[in-house]
Amino acid sequence: MKSTAILPAVSLFILVACNPAPKVEQAFQYPATQKVDSVDEYFGVKVSDPYRWMENDTARATADWVKSENEITFGFLKKIPYRDSIRKRLEAVYNYERLSAPFKEGDYFYFYKNDGLQNHSVLYRKKGESAAPEVFLDPNTFSKDGTTRLAGVSFSKDGTRAGFQISKGGADWTEAIIINASDKKILEDTIRNLKFTGIAWKGNEGFYFSTYDKPKGSQLSAKTQNHKLYYHKVGTLRSQDKLIFGDDKNPRRYVGGYLTEDERFLVVSAANSTTGNELYIQDMKSPGAKLITVVNNFDHNHSIIDNDGERLIVQTNLNAPNNRVVEAGFSQPTPEHWKDIIPETGNVLNAGGAGGKLFANYLADVKTQVKQYDRHGKLEREIELPGIGTANGFGGKENDREVYYSFTSFIYPPTIFKYDIAGGKSTVYEKPKVDFKPEDYETKQVFYNSKDGTKIPMFITYKKGLELNGRNPTLLYAYGGFNISLTPGFSTSRIVWLENGGVFAQPNLRGGGEYGEKWHLAGTKMSKQNVFDDFIAAGEYLIKEKYTSSQYLAIQGGSNGGLLIGATMTQRPDLAKVALPAVGVMDMLRYNKFTAGAGWAYDYGTAEDSKEMFEYLKKYSPLHALKGGTNYPATLVTTADHDDRVVPAHSFKFAATLQASQTGPEPVLIRIDTKSGHGASNLSKALDVTADQFAFIWYNMGILPPLARKDM
Repeated sequence: MKSTAILPAVSLFILVACNPAPKVEQAFQYPATQKVDSVDEYFGVKVSDPYRWMENDTARATADWVKSENEITFGFLKKIPYRDSIRKRLEAVYNYERLSAPFKEGDYFYFYKNDGLQNHSVLYRKKGESAAPEVFLDPNTFSKDGTTRLAGVSFSKDGTRAGFQISKGGADWTEAIIINASDKKILEDTIRNLKFTGIAWKGNEGFYFSTYDKPKGSQLSAKTQNHKLYYHKVGTLRSQDKLIFGDDKNPRRYVGGYLTEDERFLVVSAANSTTGNELYIQDMKSPGAKLITVVNNFDHNHSIIDNDGERLIVQTNLNAPNNRVVEAGFSQPTPEHWKDIIPETGNVLNAGGAGGKLFANYLADVKTQVKQYDRHGKLEREIELPGIGTANGFGGKENDREVYYSFTSFIYPPTIFKYDIAGGKSTVYEKPKVDFKPEDYETKQVFYNSKDGTKIPMFITYKKGLELNGRNPTLLYAYGGFNISLTPGFSTSRIVWLENGGVFAQPNLRGGGEYGEKWHLAGTKMSKQNVFDDFIAAGEYLIKEKYTSSQYLAIQGGSNGGLLIGATMTQRPDLAKVALPAVGVMDMLRYNKFTAGAGWAYDYGTAEDSKEMFEYLKKYSPLHALKGGTNYPATLVTTADHDDRVVPAHSFKFAATLQASQTGPEPVLIRIDTKSGHGASNLSKALDVTADQFAFIWYNMGILPPLARKDM
């Protein structure tokens, strides 16, 4: 990182923080949002929903409201004097070459590369590692405005055919295009209306895929309930596709099918929620063979990660909340016949296979450890990693002699390593040239007590020499749900926050997967309040230790993390100065009525489950917990028109209610992107929203960041 200031960055930041930038006078006259007489009744309790009309995403009234809100929001943001400076600096730090680990398909090595500011990474290939690369797929050419992205690519076993999916405007719905890999000739008409699926080739003549029946009404908001697995033979009509699994009498919300590498077995996983799955298997070498049930319930998670002939290798959390790896013969595949290969330990396990070996990726206090085993569970070595951080990869084909993995941490840009399986040596394959000096920053992991005394880990990253004076702008980010682990990782955009004196804090809340299924369950259903308590306690720790104060604290999260921010700011409106809830689940009484929302019930429960569950949800539901006469933080809600996972009506209704409830002087704004979904649909849009979020934080804290000084 190059410094443009005469004074050291830290001392300069303290100087400007003590002399806050003057705010632009802004009178907030929010749109006169229509209310309707809409009431639901749960267990004899009537609940008003005056903004129900916003759930109609195709209505003119909704479009007019969105336009009016965006006019106010962007009018406010444009008046922040250093907003453009932030955007320019983000663009500068992103302008470096970024490559993925290579993977071999047929005669080619494939890899993704972004020259720096391309909206999408380009898929290249080359014959041999030292050959000249050629473009295979360039998503930047898929649409003129750059909002169509590559959503996945899959090759037949011999690498001669490929199927790639595209997403338009950030939606989860995709289209599949089938090509010859050699000349990229399209083999048939585009297959449309796919969702939550990969493409699993059987030979090179056909493939398996999953999707829902096209919903009635809006495709972006209508409920999707019955996932089905099909087989499609290349060159035939979609109407001729064979239904493999799923029917209207026994609906499953999530169904996936894949083949073992030797194509001996078809594996089908079926689930009704985001946790727990049935497991089925079919012997593809026996004509007329049917699917055999391996697991007949949704109580635990299971996946077949490898096979050795008829010997199946399975990862499961049955009787092992931190996961274990077991083996079973195809003739007796059910759990009572399973035998441990890699037993459960005190650390969460995620296993994969490559080169005839098993690689066990463990989380030890949210930091990666990797061990190499043979296929029968004999430990061969622990793999030496570059430091404390997150390693991903260690997966490949049976005949691979090396695997590629990435390693990163908060101050370690993602670096690709090549690992020799036989010798156990890692060498740097690709190291990015980022405008960032890791030696100028530090990360520490602390453990703090939540409300009930549970110890919660948190990573804190900042520039060396930070003075603990309670005046450092601090961004507190978390998720806390769906068994998802937030591990140490580098963020290019975060460079701008850190180099301007910001502190970044990431706690690992209950509800996540950092300590296994027990940790996850401790933040679900009627224990969900633990998640909010953990997050509030993180903010209180940062304030107590004088990293920051409420005046200089911003809280941020997206999706389930958006729910986290909404619940936190309604329960503790005094905790933070700024709140940034993104694409959040804000209406906990109706989330299960839209798209795939019903599948989240394992974590949340639903208002229809019981009176107790309804009362619990209503109490913390951000939309319903808002109260008039309250001074809420400065809030920038963000969502997008093509978010068909957490529909934007959640954010619309929350923002309208918050604007009506706000008593204090802080702005309540909603930024609604177009042709974007549950995440930004391209890099340019991602930089735009990040610049607006940083500008909103600093401006409402009354801070002039050092990057703005050079423009004055």
